[in-house]
Amino acid sequence: MVERLTQEERDRLLPPLGEAGWGADPETDAIRKIWKFRSFSEAWGFMSRVALLAEKSGHHPDWRNVYNVVDLRLTTHACDGLSRLDVEMAPRIDALAGEAEVQRDQTEAIVCLCKVEHARAQGG
Repeated sequence: MVERLTQEERDRLLPPLGEAGWGADPETDAIRKIWKFRSFSEAWGFMSRVALLAEKSGHHPDWRNVYNVVDLRLTTHACDGLSRLDVEMAPRIDALAGEAEVQRDQTEAIVCLCKVEHARAQGG
């Protein structure tokens, strides 16, 4: 049976993930990270690699993709919160992201490359 992380485990295991850009999702007991890739193809390739890892690990992320942006959350549904599975999966996902930019301020609006390019084309 998978169990939620204790407070002691959280205090020990979560700070290194925070340094890597993972943040607490205030709405759920999850960790979240947002990557910005150079293109949709790079984002999709990353998602494909993560999907293969998830299948092999039997632990799947909650995620959203908008053009070049991947917004991913890890939580363990079996225990309704963070577990060791999430903490172990996060650095493995990081290793698949390559040179993607990490959006560290998760309260900031997520702006995909297509909106940036549209604004440039409009003179903004």
